[in-house]
Amino acid sequence: MAKKKVQSAFFCQNCGTQSPKWLGKCPQCNEWNTFVEEVITKEEKSTTWNGLNKASAPISINDISFSKEKRIKTSDIELNRVLGGGIVPGSVVLLGGDPGIGKSTLLLQLALTSDKKILYVSGEESENQIKMRAQRVESSSENCLILTETSTQNIFQQIEKVEPEILIVDSIQTLHTAHIESSPGSVSQIRECTSELIKYAKQTGTAVFLIGHINKDGAIAGPKILEHMVDTVLQFEGDRHHVYRILRTVKNRFGSASELGVYEMGQNGLREVNNPSEILISDRDEETSGVSIAATIEGARPLMIEIQSLVSSAVYGTPQRSATGFDTRRLNMLLAILEKRCGFRLGVKDVFLNITGGIKPDDTAIDLAVICSVLSSDQDKSIGMQCCFAAEVGLSGEIRAVNRIEQRIAEAEKLGYKQIIISKFNKFNSKGFKIEIKKCSKIEEVFQLLF
Repeated sequence: MAKKKVQSAFFCQNCGTQSPKWLGKCPQCNEWNTFVEEVITKEEKSTTWNGLNKASAPISINDISFSKEKRIKTSDIELNRVLGGGIVPGSVVLLGGDPGIGKSTLLLQLALTSDKKILYVSGEESENQIKMRAQRVESSSENCLILTETSTQNIFQQIEKVEPEILIVDSIQTLHTAHIESSPGSVSQIRECTSELIKYAKQTGTAVFLIGHINKDGAIAGPKILEHMVDTVLQFEGDRHHVYRILRTVKNRFGSASELGVYEMGQNGLREVNNPSEILISDRDEETSGVSIAATIEGARPLMIEIQSLVSSAVYGTPQRSATGFDTRRLNMLLAILEKRCGFRLGVKDVFLNITGGIKPDDTAIDLAVICSVLSSDQDKSIGMQCCFAAEVGLSGEIRAVNRIEQRIAEAEKLGYKQIIISKFNKFNSKGFKIEIKKCSKIEEVFQLLF
């Protein structure tokens, strides 16, 4: 028997860059002291699962039979929406999020409420811990099978016996394969284990869900290549101290990459929120200054979000600019437009901006709502509670048109708003809407209309 050829290499634990020697600073991500030596075996790989050894042959593109993929519908409407309409057989989904945010709870609920045979592989919790969580969720299923194992070879042995339709792995950082002589969670182990699971998913048509930890920067821990290898990357966001969670699509090969799902964390697990506009707008007894409502779109879903502003005199000499959930550079640009084009003296004042609900929209259609919120706080005059906005603001102070305006108007009308202010350059059929639609072309017109 030939002796193994053993070779060691150095991997950056932050980005996964490989180097033949130790380096103090990573040339890719510029982080210091992140290189760790890992042993790589160069022997021919063998596995207990026969499917991994199948060789594929080239085929003409005209000979490939194509049919639209049949998606597996789950009982979770929000998860179906985020995945693009359901689970695609043979897809690999990576779910990342902060510790304690509810990643394991979300996928355990999926396993307990589905009518498909699901194998839940846990490398972090014992069977008793998973049973306790299942009792808290108050769901049970005969089709949900639990396996506490970290070796991929043993997992594939059980997969051959069980033949699940959906595989859930919690988490990818705990798995290890015998082909790599390094500790679980290292770059090479994560990459190798993920590669084996992807081959299994593609050749058998089994959907695989992977739970991934995140680092201090909020990115999925391990090499960045992990996100490139899988089909779909989901990010579970939200504050642990608040009840609402946001499931966001970062990458999706089978649907839109900008979808959004909203959940509410309770004692009995996660509950889907089908109308998130209600939670993104706080209830107020009376009208207050510095508050405006914007009609935005996340993926295919229209949302109404509340924007709060506070403008005060700069006490410490240099004016402060602070924004929560909004790009600070874009806020500075909008304030510069108000200063230059409209004559408002905001350069000597502190401006604080907050978008409620923990959501971070990147839609430019909320520009007008941000400006009106700032002006409302500056003038100390409230905007009517029945008024909302949907328009982009240009550098010359003009109100620009935005896309999918009919959906925005329909959402505002559905939630009971009486008036919406949009750009006059929007071309659409306004018949059939009961809401009052005001069209403006300049910020000055909006100011005269409101104040």
